[in-house]
Amino acid sequence: MKKLIYIILPLLLVIFSCKKFLDEKSDRSLAIAETLADQQSLLDHYQVLNQADGNAMEMSSTDFYLTDADFSSRLENERNMYTWQRANIFLPDLNEWGNNYRALYRANSVIENLAKIPRIASNAPQWDNVSGQAYFYRAKFILKSLFVWAPAYDAASAGTDLGVPLREGTDFNVPSFRASVEEGYAQVLADLKVSIRCLPPVAVHVIRPSKAAAFGLLARALLSMRRYNEAFLYADSSLQLKSELMDFNSLSPASALPIPRFNVEVLHDSFFTGVPLSNVRAKIDPQLIALYEPNDLRKVIFFNDNKNGTYGFKGSYEGSTTFFGGIAVDEVLLMRAECLARMNRLPEALADLNKLLRNRYKKNTFVDKQSSDQEVVKTMILTERRKELLMRGLRWPDVKRLNREGAGIIFNRVVKGINYSLTPNSTGFVLPIPEQVIELSGMPQNP
Repeated sequence: MKKLIYIILPLLLVIFSCKKFLDEKSDRSLAIAETLADQQSLLDHYQVLNQADGNAMEMSSTDFYLTDADFSSRLENERNMYTWQRANIFLPDLNEWGNNYRALYRANSVIENLAKIPRIASNAPQWDNVSGQAYFYRAKFILKSLFVWAPAYDAASAGTDLGVPLREGTDFNVPSFRASVEEGYAQVLADLKVSIRCLPPVAVHVIRPSKAAAFGLLARALLSMRRYNEAFLYADSSLQLKSELMDFNSLSPASALPIPRFNVEVLHDSFFTGVPLSNVRAKIDPQLIALYEPNDLRKVIFFNDNKNGTYGFKGSYEGSTTFFGGIAVDEVLLMRAECLARMNRLPEALADLNKLLRNRYKKNTFVDKQSSDQEVVKTMILTERRKELLMRGLRWPDVKRLNREGAGIIFNRVVKGINYSLTPNSTGFVLPIPEQVIELSGMPQNP
């Protein structure tokens, strides 16, 4: 009974109070953790592994804009990130790079510790589950780092394009160097395939990874690589395990936060924060608002009407003012739909799209979308992806991959009368690595 309490208690703590989920453990304690319960405890550290999704991709994207007054009130590094400057966009000590590699170190600690714990018949399910979680997190944080600090994957240049360091151990004496983009994505795919073999189909709680979540994350990685046939297979595998959608007719548009946390669509929960992104500051792009039809409930569920012609975002799957960065059924369904459209399997692609939209429109008002034109169907799906997945940090990698296909998407922002822009496939879509990291490691900086 004591062992059961030891394993379940961290889950109860995060459900009722994420602020004190687990005490911070020292690097020494990471290394000397001896039991499988110890390893699970390391992986249940919510602040390091779930609360660590950085906001750089959303801050750099154009789901939102700031008024001149709100822009002026922000820190210099935030203003620089917002206008796509090439220096001083991350704080020197607490930054997204450090959070990613702290999480990576924790995952590597567990992987190394597991090598010292024999896998036997009596502990095999728990041993496999813990191993699968560690490989999932290592893959997740490498992929996030690639999205921020590496160019979009392109098979023609990935072997020479600079990626990110692939730390596979815990020895600080091993120097860091930037692997190629090809090597980075190969590591992500390999780790996720290990996690899929090891994880249970559905976790005891969505704060832990599951097979369904790993399938979804692998589909996300392959989608960003534009390997659509493979992305379809893994998205489909995820949906075979979990495919339930919320009916937005059951939600209250009048609520300040209409979407509940840990709702039925969440496959794995994680989130990011950011003062400039808050509802009272970040104004949603009016061109994006205009995409929602009158009977589309997302317009009243996702957005707060500020009564002055602007809108704030209130549709986080965190059920709070923080921003969902995890994996959910709606994203996986849209990935499968897009891949099916690209494979010219249009009836199946439209079936997925219509399933989503029937749960997003006022009851009895939605008419199924139909077309036999591949480009029309693909455009419809990409438009719904834009409308469904905003403020999740996904717009940035989406634009990077779509511009590789000639989409020609330009990012523009006007601040105090000055126009800032990112042209398709420019180096501005690869953020500079924090200066302190470059100074300490000697790695080459992004151009």
